[in-house]
Amino acid sequence: MPYDDYPCLSLHLDRGVLWATIDHPPLNLLDLPLMLDLDRLGRELEADTATRVVVFRSANPDYFIAHADVTLIQTLPRDAPARPVELGPFHRMVERFRTLPKVTIGEIEGRARGGGSEFLLSLDMRFGAIGRAVLGQPEVALGIIPGGSGTQRLPRLVGRGRALEVILGCEDFDAELAERYGYINRALPSGDLRPFVEGLARRIASFPAEAIALAKASVDAAEGPLLDGLLEEQHNFDLSLATHAAQARMQRFMELGGQRPENELSIGGLFARLQDEPE
Repeated sequence: MPYDDYPCLSLHLDRGVLWATIDHPPLNLLDLPLMLDLDRLGRELEADTATRVVVFRSANPDYFIAHADVTLIQTLPRDAPARPVELGPFHRMVERFRTLPKVTIGEIEGRARGGGSEFLLSLDMRFGAIGRAVLGQPEVALGIIPGGSGTQRLPRLVGRGRALEVILGCEDFDAELAERYGYINRALPSGDLRPFVEGLARRIASFPAEAIALAKASVDAAEGPLLDGLLEEQHNFDLSLATHAAQARMQRFMELGGQRPENELSIGGLFARLQDEPE
């Protein structure tokens, strides 16, 4: 899939990793053009079998995504409509990224507030540069509330009290505090951020696509009742076990000396050799 003609995104697919660079000067504002690009990208990824991991980064070191375009919000109806019975366009877009059978990662340098923060919250993992990454939900200061999934995703990550602190306090969170709260996975020195994310993305992309998708689906089931989640995990395990990739990799693992004490001490080396095996 070529991923051509995205006005606000620069896209490059390499060895199963799609590097998606947001390039929408001057602020990477989450306006209609950027939202249309992100929505289209999500739809293309649904049909793409070559991509296993998507990494979002920014061409602007000061802004990942500044926030949602306030002038666009001002055009929304002022008379409150009836309670919705289905998701609106933005919710559908971010939920698509959350549920893709691929891994989505945010590499954060610069500011990600409001809708930018909510977009990141929909991704599977978030990593921030110390001294550069800034996250926040400032909507209440404008008299509105986070309306792009922030009130739902943030409490699931950081807990109710901390989510209320973020949402009602309307203050910026640097990478180190965001990591401590669980807002992001890790805070890394600025020079280490990109090498770490690239290594993680390429490592994940080297694994079988079916196993990646099924593992993600099983983890998502943990948000429901435990019994339902355990049944989903068992079902997904059975599906993964039936794949050709699983059978071939387990066989090769044993041929290479898996489960021998001397090899178990440095098992990562065995896994690296499996990456080059045909599936």
